[in-house]
Amino acid sequence: MSDVKREQLLEALKTINHPTLDTNIVDLGIIQGLVVKDGNVGFALNINPSEVDAMENIRQRCDQLLLQINGVDKVTSVLTAERGHSDNPSTPEPVKAFEKKKFGGHGTPPPQEGPDGIAGVKHVIAVASGKGGVGKSTTSINLALAFNKLGLKAGIFDLDIYGPSVPRLMGIPDARPESLEGGKITPLKNHDIVSMSIGYLMEKDAATIWRGPMVMGAIQQMTNDVKWDLYSPLDVLILDLPPGTGDAQLTMVQNIKLDGAVIVSTPQDLALIDARKALTMFDKTKTNVFGIIENMSYFICPHCGERSDIFSHGGACDTAKEKNIDFLGSIPLDMEIRKLSDDGNPIVVSQPDSPHTKAYIEIADKILEKLS
Repeated sequence: MSDVKREQLLEALKTINHPTLDTNIVDLGIIQGLVVKDGNVGFALNINPSEVDAMENIRQRCDQLLLQINGVDKVTSVLTAERGHSDNPSTPEPVKAFEKKKFGGHGTPPPQEGPDGIAGVKHVIAVASGKGGVGKSTTSINLALAFNKLGLKAGIFDLDIYGPSVPRLMGIPDARPESLEGGKITPLKNHDIVSMSIGYLMEKDAATIWRGPMVMGAIQQMTNDVKWDLYSPLDVLILDLPPGTGDAQLTMVQNIKLDGAVIVSTPQDLALIDARKALTMFDKTKTNVFGIIENMSYFICPHCGERSDIFSHGGACDTAKEKNIDFLGSIPLDMEIRKLSDDGNPIVVSQPDSPHTKAYIEIADKILEKLS
């Protein structure tokens, strides 16, 4: 395990001066949120938006300097700026390191020229839920694997910065990406699909204690830095969105060209209330919604075979009809799905002939028809 100390990093960064002020960037208070976990360093540079080009050079110098320190394996940095650099200096917003235009967040309209796609990816599909605990990540990983079963090159991008679960679902929780030329990093591959998650960059069980701007900046930087087509161009990339309808979700739908979104909900009224909020978000951002999946739809007792509708049943289908969108299918509450997911061997790969795998593949096939 790395024994690099935060103070050691700050001392190194003190050797870099601001491009226009005769003071080092540490004493100026520009360095924010500096963390080091098991050789992985993360921080933000709080800048004036008018200096984005000069400060991008500084950011790159910081990365190069810290990577020379023994024990530092990976550096993730972002530029942030005060909103409008004006009356509210306590409300920062991220600035894209690769472009002069600002990075859209809550309340910020999409760039007029329209959001960009992701290099090396043909189709991008967001999987969302209004609330947590509905099995969205398990659904996302099995959908990605189902697309692979249908003959497509697939990947999954875990955007839940505070609760990343894709590394475990992929069965490679201790894997780390490698650096490539041009500042790119490798996606992680297992089960014949590729993935990226902040969980690959952080120490196991470490809490991500970041404010919104750092979260959005990290998401944007991972989006741009990952060489998604390292093994081959991707036909489909699943975006596993965090639960809710906040800045991170809006940032993604406003700044990445999405082919469409899928809503995951349980049948119960409480989950469906939040699912409707997710539908409203996609409607307001003019994002196509492919349909709703009802997860944990029913439970079949493994001993007596009796069916129980633990979370009620059919609520997602009724909501789909109400909102005039497609109902994509039902996935049961099943111990095998849960256990295999926890073990890093999702049911689509570990039990390819099971009825549950068939359900995921049927849903993926319906989405594929819409993509066509």
